[in-house]
Amino acid sequence: MKLSILDQVPISKGMTSTEALANSVKIAQLGDKLGYERMWFAEHHNMTSLASSAPEITAAYVAAKTERIRVGTGGIMMMHYSPLKIAEVFKTLAALAPGRIDFGAGRAPGGDGLAMTALASGRRPEMNEQYDKLEIILRLMNEQQTGEAVYDAVVAAPFKIQLPQAWLLGSSGQSARQAGAAGVGYSFAQFFNGQMSKGIFDAYRNAFQPSYFMEKPEIITTYAVCVAETEEEAEYLSMPMQIARLNLMRGKLTQGISPEEAKDYPLTEMDKMILQQNRSLMLVGSAKEVAERILYEQEYYGFDEAMINSNLYTVEQRLNSYQLLAEQLIK
Repeated sequence: MKLSILDQVPISKGMTSTEALANSVKIAQLGDKLGYERMWFAEHHNMTSLASSAPEITAAYVAAKTERIRVGTGGIMMMHYSPLKIAEVFKTLAALAPGRIDFGAGRAPGGDGLAMTALASGRRPEMNEQYDKLEIILRLMNEQQTGEAVYDAVVAAPFKIQLPQAWLLGSSGQSARQAGAAGVGYSFAQFFNGQMSKGIFDAYRNAFQPSYFMEKPEIITTYAVCVAETEEEAEYLSMPMQIARLNLMRGKLTQGISPEEAKDYPLTEMDKMILQQNRSLMLVGSAKEVAERILYEQEYYGFDEAMINSNLYTVEQRLNSYQLLAEQLIK
């Protein structure tokens, strides 16, 4: 099956942002070698635990450091930027790396209220009409009229190039029909809330209209994964990821701690209950166990590609996780 990577560029405790970004290059180069389909970079703001605030720049650098793997955003947060600027950025990327760039767009802010306001230069953030903005971006990319004078008076350069693939992100199913109607791929964030369903994917396929960007419906499901040589080791290595999610639910954005620290992390009974509830949002185990689960869910739900997010403590642990999973799933 097609296997891909979602990178949030995590900054573990004691690591610098420069090291975190260098780790992303290492992971991209391994993915390139192993046959991963694509690598996307998320967009997050006002965080000291993630170094992915400008995914389009990271994607450009990684595309230059790899040979085959597709590179893109998962996703660029549309509310913060002009449709013309987004179209120009991704057309430039596509011209620099023809046939290898993905424009993955999201409707979320990617940060807290303070970040949203700062990105809007102190004005009220534009949170509404994101689907309309996506349509304008796609039309500008494809050098079509938008129906709005402010955009129809300009050209999104560079002109007449091979355009990127386009994808719309979602985590609840709300965007499924809109992605289909727009003729773009649909990327479902299973690791957000675990609400994947046949109904969501059927709604996308039933609404799908072929476009320049996608000839037929394509669905990616993104999982949070920790894979190791044994189930016991994977459980041990996954605890920093589980505690990071717990802290996120509390509104605390902490850098990843080591498995040793996680083992002795002070947990209340309520914390333990929440960890148990959240456990289903992660796939943890040996490569064989996790691969079998992904293949089963692919057959049951009918998605086309699995994207893996593995925010383990060290880059060596992350590389090993991607390596082991590729050995099981990439044929």
